[in-house]
Amino acid sequence: MNPPVPVLRFVAKPVVFVACLLPFALLFHGALIGDLGANPVERVTDVTGEWGLRLLLLTLAVTPLRRLTGWTWLQRFRRMLGLFVFFYISLHFLTWAWLDQELSLARIFEDIAKRPYVTVGFTAWLLLVPLALTSTRGMMRRLGRRWQRLHRLVYVVAALGVLHYLWLVKADLLEPLVYALLLAVLLVSRWPSLFSRFRSDRRADKASARDSAATTSSP
Repeated sequence: MNPPVPVLRFVAKPVVFVACLLPFALLFHGALIGDLGANPVERVTDVTGEWGLRLLLLTLAVTPLRRLTGWTWLQRFRRMLGLFVFFYISLHFLTWAWLDQELSLARIFEDIAKRPYVTVGFTAWLLLVPLALTSTRGMMRRLGRRWQRLHRLVYVVAALGVLHYLWLVKADLLEPLVYALLLAVLLVSRWPSLFSRFRSDRRADKASARDSAATTSSP
């Protein structure tokens, strides 16, 4: 059973928005009162990265949960969750680039080239940028089928994010391994649908190529 639209719009969505913003609010409050521990930069980097990855996995879980429960209203939160993913991962990147690397392009690119976990994390953030920029309904209509293809990059981003975390952690691997297991379960649950869409896209591409060739060759 789906809740009424006004409940979703005026109650559920604000609650989810506040819940997603809460980790940032706690970080901001900690910064104001000087309660971020002995290494504030590391604390901010860790919290923003972890919450970005958690929200990313939650975003990927929306469709499987909808199919399992029949709760179609869950789809209404996917865009908000996705934008919060970009928000936290961007904060994660900016904290590293600004507070750790002091916005030095030489140091930033040296670190990206030198450390594999930084290379993977930076690549994941770069792939998130077009997904955030094309998240509006207008871009969905404008891009059509290409929008779906583009946004399948989210699975690549999730895999890179988990790999980034695994390579970053030196001692306790439990949490990143839990995230890796969750991602594996989500990918397995989506595999039949993704494979079907991939085959459908290939057929559509072939049909489009034939139509283009026919149009070109006609007098």
